[in-house]
Formats: sequence, C-alpha cells, structure tokens
Amino acid sequence: MSEMITADLVDLDLSAQTKDAAARALAERMVAKGRVTDLDGFLADVAAREAQMPTGLDGGIGIPHCRSEHVTEPTLAFGRSAAGIDFGAADGPADLIFLIAAPAGADDAHLTILSSLARQLMNDEFTTALRSVDDAEAAAALIRGDEAPATEGTTADSAAASAAASAEVAAGTDDGDDSDGADEGARPFRIVAVTSCPTGIAHTYMAAESLENAGREAGVEIVVETQGSAGFTRLDPAAIADADGVIFAHDVPVREKERFAGKPTVDVGVKAGINKPAQLIADVRGKAERGEVTASAKGGGTPVERAGESGDNYGTKLRKWLMTGVSYMVPFVAAGGLLLALGFAIGGWEINKAPSVMEHFSWTQVDSWGALLFQIGGVAFGFLIPVLAGYIAYGMADRPGLVPGFVGGMIASNIAAGFLGGLVAGLLAGGIVLSIQKIKIPPVLRGIMPVVVIPLISSLIVGFLMFVVVGKPIAEAQKGMTDWLSGLSGTNAVLLGILLGLMMCFDLGGPVNKVAYAFATAGIAVQDPSDAAMKVMAAVMAAGMVPPLGMALATVVRKKLFTPAEQENGKAAWVLGASFISEGAIPFAAADPLRVIPASMAGGAVTGALSMAFGATLRAPHGGIFVVPLIGSPFLYLLAIAAGTCVTTALVVVLKGMRKTGPGATAPESPEGAAATATAKKEPVAA
Repeated sequence: MSEMITADLVDLDLSAQTKDAAARALAERMVAKGRVTDLDGFLADVAAREAQMPTGLDGGIGIPHCRSEHVTEPTLAFGRSAAGIDFGAADGPADLIFLIAAPAGADDAHLTILSSLARQLMNDEFTTALRSVDDAEAAAALIRGDEAPATEGTTADSAAASAAASAEVAAGTDDGDDSDGADEGARPFRIVAVTSCPTGIAHTYMAAESLENAGREAGVEIVVETQGSAGFTRLDPAAIADADGVIFAHDVPVREKERFAGKPTVDVGVKAGINKPAQLIADVRGKAERGEVTASAKGGGTPVERAGESGDNYGTKLRKWLMTGVSYMVPFVAAGGLLLALGFAIGGWEINKAPSVMEHFSWTQVDSWGALLFQIGGVAFGFLIPVLAGYIAYGMADRPGLVPGFVGGMIASNIAAGFLGGLVAGLLAGGIVLSIQKIKIPPVLRGIMPVVVIPLISSLIVGFLMFVVVGKPIAEAQKGMTDWLSGLSGTNAVLLGILLGLMMCFDLGGPVNKVAYAFATAGIAVQDPSDAAMKVMAAVMAAGMVPPLGMALATVVRKKLFTPAEQENGKAAWVLGASFISEGAIPFAAADPLRVIPASMAGGAVTGALSMAFGATLRAPHGGIFVVPLIGSPFLYLLAIAAGTCVTTALVVVLKGMRKTGPGATAPESPEGAAATATAKKEPVAA
C-alpha cells in the first residue's frame, strides 16, 4: 500500500458535512495528484457503488469505494471529521473516512487494498491511533503499515497475542477466565461460519476477523469460510461435522449451504457479523442448548458447486469436472459451428480464403455477408479449447481455477494440442489450484491469494507444463488421432458409426452421449476440418435424433401401448427429435428403461452406420433437420435417420408387446386405474 496513500491524500480536518461532500473533498486530492482524471465521472461511480449498499460501519468508519475508468492507479485517501458524517451505519456518523479508488478492471489491486484495509479497521489500536495522530505524514505511514499504532501494544503484537490465545483455546490449555466459565481442559464450543457480501471484499473479511476475535474472547473455537468474489476455500468437512453451531453472516446467498444442514444455525446480514459478533456467538450457543437445528437441505448449489461433494469417489468427481467443461463449451460449438456453416452456405467453400471484413465489406455483396458470418464463427470457435479447459478447472477449484485453466487451454490451442490438450490443461490447472489452496497462509494474505497469488503461480506452472513437458506429446497424439480418423474408410468407418450411434443413444444427453458429441465437435472445431471429421459429426447428429423420433412414431403406430401422458410426450418428441435434442426420449426411458434404451441404441447404431456408409458430411455441430441444406448427401442422410427411427419404433413396439407375462395381463389402455399405477411405478401392469 506504500504508493497508494501519501500525506497529500490525507485530510485530518475534513470539514464536509455529507458523505457526498466528503467523497468530493477527498477525490479532489486524488485529482490534484493525477490519480483521477474526471472528478464528476469518478464521483458518479462512487455514488453508484454507495447506492448498492451503504459503506458505513459501526465504530465511526466509512469506506466509500469503487472501480472507475477515471482512475489511473489504485489510490486510497483518508479524512478525519470532527463532527462526523453519516455513511449509513446503525450506530451513527463516521469520523474516519477512507475513499478507495481503483482503475476499471483492476480487480487485483482493488481486492488487495480493500481486504488489507478491512483487517486493519477491525483492530482497535489501529483506529484509536488514527483518531489521535496529529500529522498527515504520520497518518499515511500508519495506514501504509510503516508505523505501529502508538498505543498499548502494536498491531503485530496484538495479532501475535490473538494467535497465541487461539492456540491455547484449541489445545484446551487456556487457564484464564472466560465468559462461559468453562472448566479448564474441557472441550470448547465449536462454531463454523460463512461470511460474504456483494463485493466479496471488505465486509466479507471484516466480518470474518470480527467473529474470530469475538470467538477468542469467548473461549470458543471458530473457523470462518470467506466466500469472496474471487472464489472460496471450502471448510474441511470434518470441521463442519464437529461443529456445535453455524453462523451465516451474508448479504448474498451462501454457496453449498446444504453442507451445514442439521446444525444450530444463526443467519444474519454481514454487518451483524462485524458489529455484533459476541451476540451471534451467544445466540448460536443458545440454539444449541435448546436443540434447535436447521432442516436438511434439498438441492442447493449449482452442478459446478456440487462437483466436489465429499461423498463422491474420484471417478464420479472426474466425470463431473469433465462434463462441466463440455457443458460450457457446447454453446460456443453451436454458435460458432452454425455461423461457419452459414458462411459456407452463403459464400461457397472458398469463403475461408476471403480477406478480413474489416478491410473489405460491401453491404450489397452476398460474399461479404458470407465472409462476415464465417469470420465471426471462426472467432467463436477459437474459444472452444480455452473454455473447455477453463471450466474443467472451474469445476474442480471454483473461480480461482479459471485463469490457469484458460491460460492452459489457450496454450493447448496455440500448440495444436487440440481437444486432448484442453482436457489435460483443465485437469492440471484445477489440481494445481487445489494444491496451492491447501497451503496455510497468514490471514493478512487471504484477500490477495485468489486474485493475485493463486492465478500467478498456477498460470506459471500450467504454462511451463504445457509448453515444455506435456504439450508436445499431446499435440503428437492429437495429430495421430486426426490422421487415423482421416484414414478411416469402408468397414472401419461403418464400425465407428455404430459405436458413436450406440454412445449417443445410451444415456440420452448424459455423460456417454456427451463424450461422443464432444469427440465429434472437436474434429470440426477448426476453420478447415477434414472430410472424415465432418462425416463423424454427421453420424453423431443423425444418431442423436433417432430416440425421440422413434418414440414419437411408436406412440402413433401402437398408441395403446402408451399411457395418455406418454402419448402427449410423443407429440413433443417429434419436434425435439427433429431439432437434435436427444433428451426428448427421456420421459419414455424413465418409465420403461429396459425396453426404450435398447431400442434407441439399436436405431442409433443403424443410423450411425448408414450415415458413415453413405459418406454424409456435416459442418454444423447442431440444428437437426434445420441444417439439412448444409449437409453433404442430404437425401441419403435423411434416409439413414428414417431407417434408424423405424428400427427403434419396431423394436420398442415388440418389446412392449412382450410384457404380458401371464394370463389376464393387460396393456395400459385406460387413462384411469392401471395406466396411472403403471406410470407411477414405472413398470408394466399385471393383473
């Protein structure tokens, strides 16, 4: 913070009477120092941030802050008001005002300033010293940390004493009196807490510090998880299991809240964690004594946030991580692929050689529009591997995994390591971030770890491994796979079509389906894909259309074999299947998996084999019948889909017709009684 505040940015006799006037007075000092280029523009940004949530804190503190494009470098200004200024704190006006300015997008600097200052503000010696200092240079030095507060004990001494006290409590050796009168050596009351605020910076860490300090004073063991804007490190599941109570001090939803279900819980805003920590501790102890616990959580969290559930084995976690990356990649595939395909359709197959539309674009020329679509699609496709790697790492390590994941993915793309390289880069990035997060660090560094230290170190390690160690072998493996795919013909191509068809129809949009789809889209994720890669894409899309189309046709051919609900689903399945949405068959598979899934797989295998045998090609990664004009050999392609659909329909009708296992067995013909029971139980009706 040495260059962020100087004596020129300190006003020990701030005469402003309102928070807007105070912000203006301090901002004018920033303008005079060349730190702010547009005073009114910057103040508008400060006011906008203040409107989100008042920045006044109990104890006479105001911390207006913002990111702004009018700031040239991270800056901190300090003002001291004798009369006090209302910043919205519950206990009255603030006499210590800190105006924090960071350039737009300068997250690292902003987080560093705020989190560091937040911890200092929770130290009574620090704020007392600021109220008594009589020299601007001394005040700036005190805020920078150049001088210790001239009161009883330095900040460092206080921190050391607090750490020692915490250690004594944890070891059960604290022989001093405590507010609860616990016996020496008795197990202390244990609390786990979560703090979070809209910005995930200042109030988040101030609440954590306040709760930890209050816990030490009360002889209570308390461990806090700070869920900041740059991600969070999950509490040890063992600590949660051993906890006697839970405190949530938050203004944004607690992530993975279900982890804390079944515990006595106090749920308050983040400012209560800052201002009333002792009361919160007393409240949660009271709930524990009365046996009040929260109900078991249902659902909660996103799929990414549930990727690291402690009950999952490694194989399950790996599948979730990979599917996270694929799920975020697919929209880029669909958008980029369709744009490329439309570019070819409008401008012809030579459109990939067109000059940049920035240099030449004519509103009246069709070729210009084709080139525009093609070049936009090419940009979208350029994100595929970085997005895949970045979100695999995100699934593993949350937000801190994004930077090294994207960096590793971009390297994989640049060195032609392709889809395999993206997978490896994402797993490496996530693993490295998880390893770094296990290192214990001083509390003062927690704020900068997720946005400075972790991205820096993890990106360096991932970059080194991708460039120097694993990148070249992966690129060679990718090239070998591409060459093998390009060399497929005849029987081998048909066998590959069968395999891909089976995979596409096995779990109808699940992990196996996604693996086959990702394999196909990776092959066309270049501006000039091989003919073999486009054949694979065609086979995959054709097979994926078969299950819902087959079920839809079956509800028409043998209506009496299906319940009224399934008959209605059949009408929707026509559209879903035609649009290449395999999930349209899920309602049928859920009700009768032993018949629907084998029938779907058989039809998908036939379609995949015929598509490969016919040599149909597809540049677009999605679209169903709506991209038929972009398909090579479209008539034969549609014939392959029709053949697979008929196979699925015939097989499911036969299998459902065989379910009458005994005399008097009936099919679910009536919308009442047996049909409803059969649907609810997901099994055939027997008399």
